[in-house]
Amino acid sequence: MTAPSLPADVARARRHGIADLLSRTAARVPDRTAVVFGALRQTYAELDALVNRTAGALAARGVAQGDRVVLYARNSHGFVVAYFALARLGAVSVPVNFMLTPPEVAYVLRHSGAVGVIAGADLIGAADAALAEAAPPRIALRATIGGPEGRPGWEDLAALGTEEGHPVPDPVGADDEPVQLMYTSGTESRPKGAIMTSRGLISQYQTAIVDGGMSGDDVEVHALPLYHCAQLHAFLTPDVYLGATSVILPGPDPAALLAAVAAERATKLFAPPTVWISLLRHPEFDRHDLSSLRKGYYGAAAMPVPVLAELRRRLPGLALYNFYGQTEMSPIATVLGPADQERKAGSAGRPGLHVETRLVDERDRPVAPGTVGEIVHRGPHVTPGYWRDPERTAEAFRGGWFHSGDLGVFDEEGYLTIVDRKKDMANSGGENVSGREVEEVIHAHPAVTEAAVFGVPHPYWIEAVTAVVVTGPGGRPAAEELIAHCRKGLAGFKVPKYVVFAESLPKNPSGKILKRELREKYAYLGEATDPAQI
Repeated sequence: MTAPSLPADVARARRHGIADLLSRTAARVPDRTAVVFGALRQTYAELDALVNRTAGALAARGVAQGDRVVLYARNSHGFVVAYFALARLGAVSVPVNFMLTPPEVAYVLRHSGAVGVIAGADLIGAADAALAEAAPPRIALRATIGGPEGRPGWEDLAALGTEEGHPVPDPVGADDEPVQLMYTSGTESRPKGAIMTSRGLISQYQTAIVDGGMSGDDVEVHALPLYHCAQLHAFLTPDVYLGATSVILPGPDPAALLAAVAAERATKLFAPPTVWISLLRHPEFDRHDLSSLRKGYYGAAAMPVPVLAELRRRLPGLALYNFYGQTEMSPIATVLGPADQERKAGSAGRPGLHVETRLVDERDRPVAPGTVGEIVHRGPHVTPGYWRDPERTAEAFRGGWFHSGDLGVFDEEGYLTIVDRKKDMANSGGENVSGREVEEVIHAHPAVTEAAVFGVPHPYWIEAVTAVVVTGPGGRPAAEELIAHCRKGLAGFKVPKYVVFAESLPKNPSGKILKRELREKYAYLGEATDPAQI
């Protein structure tokens, strides 16, 4: 007869979750530096012990396996501790964009059913307002990163980590149970809570490590937001898995980022193209010794070819990787490795180690190489669905494939090029125009630093192709000059009807250009335009 505890004992013996990655690395390389944050340097043994104490204190306050807890904070050592402590309890962390307003945070609190909030000290006021609006039936925890600032009802997370003697639960859970909810921004009126599981995340870490050439002797600077799946799950947690050293910065300030790479002799850096461009343009770029950088990663957008060439010239020892994916893929789907950066410039690469990708038409039928189709995926990376949203889950998974909402084309060698988001295609006179294709041409002009191309409603063209352009210190060309430049490399219907110059482009904290904001801001351009003048 099987003992009642045997299934649970077997499950514990086979458990392989997020917190287990940290404890196993701490046992393997206890004295290796795990985290650097400002003046703080902490070994894996020290980090693991702190996570244990913090998890015990959270459990003592009523946070239990399966409970959702919102993480509403900027990058910090405390964010890392909270993330792993919640995982150790079997709780479900819910990282939230620190730029969200209280009503937006309140929506996440209500929809996720969160029982606790861990907030940065600078965000306590917003968190209090969100809690008041959400009015959750039970709140077991209000903890701050960086001190409570005298706010009633809030405890300092660092103080919780000093408490001794609290037992740490030893949770048993299936590897496909939720360990995190990642709320996607998207274009819908309400964000979706993509479910992350240990099975999905750890298979994705393996893809990142193998296809991204990662190793335990890496030193990586983490400057993009940890609430976002790219920095957290394509880089930070794989580093912990391997036993690499993570240097945490509050944000991607170019001067601080360059200084950290030089001071820590960093070997790895992830940044979207917008941040790589900001580094190249910074006056201190050539004053720092960046020769330790061996691996550079980018995502969120294709790397403009002129920027790729400049990176090659100014950082000749840097091997570049393009990681393409999305939150629902945990997040990596395809990878373009160093050997293909020039040969396949602009490509998102080929499917990752654990990913199967195809392109389909509007009826979900596979399309041939050279034909644009919607990108769909299969594999263990894929989210099992959206939290409390069966309708959108069913729509995304129709036919047994996850539908990304992105459009792409395969070449004859199986390399994927992203054409655009379905909703980011401009319809110019009935012809689809990819903003990315036009941006590549604009970027080839020597005066251009950044560009965003999109469509604005137009009474004649349906949508008018519009470019918002940021130029460098060398001077600003006339709009007509840029339009003429585009005519040399693009069909007439793809050439921008409007060119607008700006000091900067709006971006989210992960560096992605917010085209939705640009569409709203410049929608007036297409109003009451006489088509005879175009």
